[in-house]
Amino acid sequence: MFVRTESFKEFIRFYPIVSALVIIHFVLWLLISVLHFGFAVQLYQQGLGVNLLISQGEYWRLITPVFLHAGFAHALFNSFSLVLFGPALEQMLGKTKFILLYLFAGFAGNLGTYIASPESYTAHLGASGAIFGLFGVYIFMVFFRKHLIDQANAQIITVIFILGAVMTFLQANINVLGHIFGFLGGLAAAPIVLRNVQGFSLSQIRSRSSSPGGFSFNPNRHSRRNRSLKTAGRYLFWGLIIFLVAIYVFSNFL
Repeated sequence: MFVRTESFKEFIRFYPIVSALVIIHFVLWLLISVLHFGFAVQLYQQGLGVNLLISQGEYWRLITPVFLHAGFAHALFNSFSLVLFGPALEQMLGKTKFILLYLFAGFAGNLGTYIASPESYTAHLGASGAIFGLFGVYIFMVFFRKHLIDQANAQIITVIFILGAVMTFLQANINVLGHIFGFLGGLAAAPIVLRNVQGFSLSQIRSRSSSPGGFSFNPNRHSRRNRSLKTAGRYLFWGLIIFLVAIYVFSNFL
């Protein structure tokens, strides 16, 4: 479920919320860091998570940091994570539940950061708290909604979550509380957003059908070709994960 086989156009059509979030990440980065548009720079300054300013009534800063990033690498890594782990949940929950979950987890991460140090003037930003909220939903399924996720995908998501949690404490300049409270926000929201999700599991999600609003669940069709693609996809997926983990680890020593 984490291997993407859609074309670019299909991805945008099938997962409009994930696509829109990724576009926002890079458009804002382009306007702020590359083109230095005045209104975009001002938006950046007004949107950063600054606890002292939140305590003075600028409560929008509990949400706006979710859409801002410190540079291209920051935006790329979070967008890559969102493209990997967002589509299955957007397909399962639907657009409305998914965006509400994402924003709530991001809000929870920023709120936890604020509560821990309301007088701090240190800025924090990024979508990682919201993305850890998605992990919160997945981990809830692994332990409490086992029928919604097969064993193989449960193992993958558990390993990746553990790696992400470890790197949270090892990597410099990480908002540790944002990750922790974002995860807890997703974990708390999981029973609500999954309440009526009983008709299919993540292991059944293969691709969207061409009919409006439909799903196509036919794992036996072209089984030999599907097995080959699945095997190649696993190697590609784990190769990318190892590559990204290596970059993150070695960046500590540069």
